Formats: sequence, structure tokens, C-alpha cells
Amino acid sequence: MMTSDQDPINQSEENPETGVDETLAATEPGAQDLLVAAEAENAELRDKVLRMAAEMENLRKRTEREIADTRSYAIAGFARDMLVATDNLSRALAVIPDEARDAADGSFKSLIEGIEMTEREMHRLLQKNGVTPIEAQDEKFDPHRHQAMFEVPDPSVPEGTVVQVVQAGFAIGERVLRPAMVGVSKGGAKRGVAPEPQGTAETQDTQGEGVDKTA
Repeated sequence: MMTSDQDPINQSEENPETGVDETLAATEPGAQDLLVAAEAENAELRDKVLRMAAEMENLRKRTEREIADTRSYAIAGFARDMLVATDNLSRALAVIPDEARDAADGSFKSLIEGIEMTEREMHRLLQKNGVTPIEAQDEKFDPHRHQAMFEVPDPSVPEGTVVQVVQAGFAIGERVLRPAMVGVSKGGAKRGVAPEPQGTAETQDTQGEGVDKTA
């Protein structure tokens, strides 16, 4: 007598991935084709799930970047207006002669100190919110960060070097808030190219010929 453990019907094995009873499928006509089709469909569904998960992860990262950018650059317009105010404070201090500043006393001295403190505080607050000055003096001219206002003929300085800053530039994060207005050198050697030594080989030969003739 055959027990239930020996019954081939009860000895079926179900594939955990496809959910298909492989033992039963093997005994039925066309079962192999159905099994292959089920496995293919399962692989296709699994691929779609993985793709959807990857897309959701990319969407999450992109959303985080957009939120970070919004937080970083939301004050760009306000910071640009604040720079106008700080420029006016700097101009007010620049027009005071050094002699008058040294001799200042009483209310006039307090006024100068008040303007200086206000200027420093405004720059501190700008920097606290991610607004930083752009390096320009003695730097290589960068059209993305500097705005050339004029050229300065100076053969002693490599061409394309910022030799004068008319107005400081500022950046917020990685974006230029306001380019630095600068004067750029002209007429010097190209940057990164060593200057030619004094006296060429031809000149030296000529000098040598002169010595021989004298001798």
C-alpha cells in the first residue's frame, strides 16, 4: 500500500521564484513551455521593479539637490541688493582723506567708526549666508568670474593678469553673484611661458665676431 509520502501527487515541488509546480508541470503536456514563459515573465517583472527602484532613488537625489539649491540661492536677489548698500558704505569711507580720519575726534570720529562697523557687519552676515568674495588681484583673468573694464600696458607682468580691482566680485555657493570689475595687464609674456633670456645666440655670435676683429 502506497503512503501519502510516496504518492507522486503529494511529492510536488513548487518553484519559489515562479510559483509553478515543477513536478506537476513536468507530467502535463506543454508544461515545460508554460514554465519557461512563467520564468520569463517573472524576470521581466523583476527587471521592471529594479528599474522603478533605481528611478525612485534618482528622483530622491535630484529632489534633495533641488531643495539644497533652493536654500542656497533663495537669497541671491536680496544679497545682490545688499552688496549695493555695502558698496555705498565703502565709497563713503574711501572719500575721507587719511589726514581727516587721523585728526577726527568727537562725533565725526564716532561717525567714521560707526560706518566701518556697519560695513564689517554686513560683510559678516553676507558670508554667514554663503556669499563670499571672488579672488581677483594678481590672479589670471577669468571671464566667468571677472569683468574686464580696461587694459593696463605692463610688459613686466604676464599678459592676462588682474592688476587692478575696480569693484570686488562676490559668489554665492558655486554661482557668481556679481563678477569682479578689473583692469587686466597687456604686453607682457604669456602666462606659463618663460621669458626669453637676454641676448640671443645671433647677438652672441655677433659679439664674438667683434672680439675677433679687435684681436
